[in-house]
Amino acid sequence: MTQLEVNAQPPGGPLEVRLFARTDVGQIREHNEDNFLVADLSNRSRGLLEVSRTTTLAHQGMLFAVCDGMGGAAAGEVASQMAVDILFEKMSESASVEPPPDRNEVARRLVRSVEIAGARIFQEAKSDRSRRGMGTTVTAAALVDNHLFLAQVGDSRGYLLRAGKLTQVTRDQSLVNQLIEAGQLTEEEAETFEHNNIILQALGTADTVQVDLTYVELRRGDLLMMCSDGLSGMMRNDDIRELLLSSTEPEEMCKALIDRANQAGGHDNITVIVAHFDGEALTGTTAEDELKYRKYTLPTDPNSSNRVHSIAPPAKSGGNDAPASLKGAPSSPPAPMMYDPADDAIDLPGTHIPGWQVAALVLGVLLFLAGAGWAFLR
Repeated sequence: MTQLEVNAQPPGGPLEVRLFARTDVGQIREHNEDNFLVADLSNRSRGLLEVSRTTTLAHQGMLFAVCDGMGGAAAGEVASQMAVDILFEKMSESASVEPPPDRNEVARRLVRSVEIAGARIFQEAKSDRSRRGMGTTVTAAALVDNHLFLAQVGDSRGYLLRAGKLTQVTRDQSLVNQLIEAGQLTEEEAETFEHNNIILQALGTADTVQVDLTYVELRRGDLLMMCSDGLSGMMRNDDIRELLLSSTEPEEMCKALIDRANQAGGHDNITVIVAHFDGEALTGTTAEDELKYRKYTLPTDPNSSNRVHSIAPPAKSGGNDAPASLKGAPSSPPAPMMYDPADDAIDLPGTHIPGWQVAALVLGVLLFLAGAGWAFLR
């Protein structure tokens, strides 16, 4: 885990961003529960530019987000819309004209905005019975000078393409990823794993979330691609890389990726953001550059207790600190199916998981799903 120099200055000159974003209902779903956000925090504006989709980064930075909603009826759509709206609201209201924010302040604000979004969605779900159980994933990226901070809850993803190599710079908070990292499942087996839609966290399914905070120091020519699992779940990484390399225009890349996901079945809603970074503010790629998943540790906030914003194991006292939510549930019943691990604590990605805990987790999920299905049939 890393901390950065707060006031380190990138090379002089502008940072140019060419971007496009697109969402599609897919081939199976009746409505789209995904949402995305593209925002310029300096002028507090959101949405794609109509005339030119190339912009120069201003002093307050930019914000990108992909949210994949879940829940019955239109509740998932409500949750994902609330998430992007709250992220924009909180990140914009803290953006002052002068001076430019330091990196730690941007990263802290990003994490806090995600936490607030989760709490508000949870309260909305509690107050409205028709929205009980709604939730959403979020992958949000804040760009400040030449650094990109990513906040992750759930299994939407962020990738970076550099010098022809595609790297996932976020980590899925999902059961299947946990099993892979524990050595209980191979990448090939994961593709056909029966319960690969179970996530360990989502905004709105509990009053608090643990945000996984990572960062990337950008280089000239880097390409960011963020997507919901309606894209990443239908395509191999090599296929994604191939399509990103097939064009120089983000709009064409988005269209090609969504078309390919639909051709593969389009089992879920599909959302993608592509942003290309260039300009004198960025240095060129060198042989020493190593692009990888990197956690970021925020320094002590004088206004709150010091917290490491990365995935951490829930306490062994029980409860539902890391709920496992089943995305893609049918529109009836309205609430998504939940798995409560009770006293069997889940060690989240990055730690070793004993085989008996994995077996107990999988068995518990299967028993719960069987019970939920029986109750629904009644």
